[in-house]
Amino acid sequence: MTLEPTRDDKFSFGLWTVGWEAADPFGSATRPPLDTVEAVNKLSDLGAYGLTFHDNDLFPFDATPAQRQHEIDRLKGALDATGLIVPMVTTNLFTHPVFKDGGFTSNDRGVRRFALRKVIENIDLAAELGAETFVMWGGREGSEYDAAKDIRGALARYREAVNLLGDYVTDKGYNIRFAIEPKPNEPRGDILLPTVGHALAFIETLDRPELVGVNPETGHEQMAGLNFTHGIAQALDQGKLFHIDLNGQRGIKFDQDLVFGHGDLQNAFSLVDLLENGGPNGGQTYTGPRHFDYKPSRTEDINGVWDSAAANMRTYLLLKERAAAFRADPEVQAALLASRVQEINEPTLDPGESYEALRADKSSYEDFDTEAYFGGKGFGFVKLQQLFIEHLLGAR
Repeated sequence: MTLEPTRDDKFSFGLWTVGWEAADPFGSATRPPLDTVEAVNKLSDLGAYGLTFHDNDLFPFDATPAQRQHEIDRLKGALDATGLIVPMVTTNLFTHPVFKDGGFTSNDRGVRRFALRKVIENIDLAAELGAETFVMWGGREGSEYDAAKDIRGALARYREAVNLLGDYVTDKGYNIRFAIEPKPNEPRGDILLPTVGHALAFIETLDRPELVGVNPETGHEQMAGLNFTHGIAQALDQGKLFHIDLNGQRGIKFDQDLVFGHGDLQNAFSLVDLLENGGPNGGQTYTGPRHFDYKPSRTEDINGVWDSAAANMRTYLLLKERAAAFRADPEVQAALLASRVQEINEPTLDPGESYEALRADKSSYEDFDTEAYFGGKGFGFVKLQQLFIEHLLGAR
């Protein structure tokens, strides 16, 4: 397996990632702005296949129509010259002061109407560029004070907005689906739809749930103390993994946006194994972009920016190689069998068995030997995990 990325790997980057100027709440920028064309050309040279962006990554919030079109034309020219595509587009509803109480769920009705218009304008651009996914991160959709936000009303307005946008893409005939990106907190104290589970539940209340899935991000789930691989597995199980954001996070703290794998490496390994080898028959479970939503460290100059972009892709490919070796190892296969991992896919009930038949089966309860599990019938999970670690470390 090659560790040099190719277009077939479907690695993509947000323009806001490599283009981050490294300003944070405690310090000013440490890098100058990155030109869009330069970003496209360099990502192409590194082996990426796609570029994503918020509208205001490409042109300023207050851009005139001529300025907006100029930047769009420059992007199109760079895409044509390199062959990069735009698989996903999103809208910035969080930076400008008008969105200080959110976009879709602001208490101010005028702001909500402005936010919808802004998104519709950007959906048209997404369709023009051939994007098939439109991500919605509601970073300002939330509150700091419980008394300040009627949460049921806010969810109703969120639902109203997503329903309207679903009608719009359907009526326009756009080949676009929406992906909600959950996050528990930051920048708001508490953000609506904070986890994959919250988003999946919300989607089922929509008029067109088939058009809406999730865009989980590594650090966002881990900020809530959750297992990212588990969240991705549930999204896959429900057919709702429309897009994915990969980065690194070390524990429950602020959103670090580290290079993928530079946080919880074990969870990154299990995630890559799931995406590449976790199908019912051992096949790939996710065929969409492997999108990196990270921030090059504030310590880096432009050379470090491109080193970090390359590091995301190389780490993914290293983990993909290690996951393939893990799955192919006969000792791992034996350990999986001993741990009865595949037995979870065997239905608990016999074909056609009813609860009456289950109650009549004495072997399932009255005669079942529960005592055998005291001091015996171990599952061998530790041995299996050690094999997992040894493959991750390249020791096998």
